[in-house]
Amino acid sequence: MYCRDNHGSTQGLCEGCAELLEYAEERLKRCPMGENKPVCSACTIHCYRPDMRDRIRKVMRYSGPRLMKRHPVTGIMYLLKKKFFRSITP
Repeated sequence: MYCRDNHGSTQGLCEGCAELLEYAEERLKRCPMGENKPVCSACTIHCYRPDMRDRIRKVMRYSGPRLMKRHPVTGIMYLLKKKFFRSITP
């Protein structure tokens, strides 16, 4: 969504967004919390390099509000996960 709307990509992701996706997937695979990982904004472990964290934050700030309109079930699941994990973290 972000890449298409901001970089004009019509056939998949641009090179920069593909790199960011690959990096994020690798970080998720290596996450010590495994399947219990909360959403990144509620996580106590910051596993992204600062430059990549800034890039993903920019993508999420753009995509987050639009997610409810384009993919309401995914958006609701994200909000529930975010609220649930924030309420149980110290």
